[in-house]
Amino acid sequence: MKSKLKKIGILSILVTITLYIINRILYSLTTVKEILKGKENKYYEWRFGKIKYTVAGSGKPLLLIHDLTPGSSGYEFYKISNELAETNQVFIIDLLGYGLSDKINITYTNFLYVQLVSDFIKNIIGKKTDIITSGDSSTIAIMACHNNPDLINKMIFINPQDITKLNQIPSNGTKILKLLIECPILGTFVYNLLTNKTSITKTFINEYFYNKDLVKIGDIEAYTEAAHIKDFHSKYAISSYIGRYTNINILHALKEIDYSMFIIEGKEENDAEEIATSYLNYNNAIEVSYIKETKHLPHLEKPEEVISHIKMYMN
Repeated sequence: MKSKLKKIGILSILVTITLYIINRILYSLTTVKEILKGKENKYYEWRFGKIKYTVAGSGKPLLLIHDLTPGSSGYEFYKISNELAETNQVFIIDLLGYGLSDKINITYTNFLYVQLVSDFIKNIIGKKTDIITSGDSSTIAIMACHNNPDLINKMIFINPQDITKLNQIPSNGTKILKLLIECPILGTFVYNLLTNKTSITKTFINEYFYNKDLVKIGDIEAYTEAAHIKDFHSKYAISSYIGRYTNINILHALKEIDYSMFIIEGKEENDAEEIATSYLNYNNAIEVSYIKETKHLPHLEKPEEVISHIKMYMN
């Protein structure tokens, strides 16, 4: 019996060491190019950590907020930011837990991000601001506007999340998955399986882009780096996202907001028309437009058309 226990113990140690080595190798391989580094990067000393952002241009302030999916960061706006900066002062933020911002071991919630965006507008931008969001971050802008209407003017949501999915609260299954991902070595290994280059490539081809021939290796590498930079601490924000802790019921806020709101949908995004219709059902003042032959990231797939729609709404 003692002999069996000893063998099990030795095997467990070997497996742990092997997983640790694999995790370190993957970290080195995915971050060596330092794609996200840039001289233009600035940092906002927020109460929960340093928040990386960039600012360019002059004029009416415009804040761009990236999606909450694995590998997301302000990088996703690089194809539209320069042209927007010709007419606006454009701020691009890496949310806490993403990109080059600090990545602390906490539960990330919608309320946390609402506080971050509100404080950023107050302390860094200093003026009433227009906002463009991508994917799940639409809820951050909606709740921030509802709680602090004096901070936000127009809002544009690129492929906002399905309202019914936003109503889903953490279940026993998602709570267990969150705890698993947050485990020191095994959890990091599971996180690597979800966010390695192969997985992110499949996501780009199957979910993010309509035309797979337009997928660029540089974009995949940037997303992979963002998912692993700062020694895998990105897993804490993603574990909260997968655990549904960033979800929130926005119906009350959506009904009450009387500011200008616009939705830009990738025409080929799953359930694009149904999602847009569900938002209109709760606020019929929202305007909707579609970018043909695009899915989840039209601002990377067809940036010129996205800019055209943005300018139409912002004028």
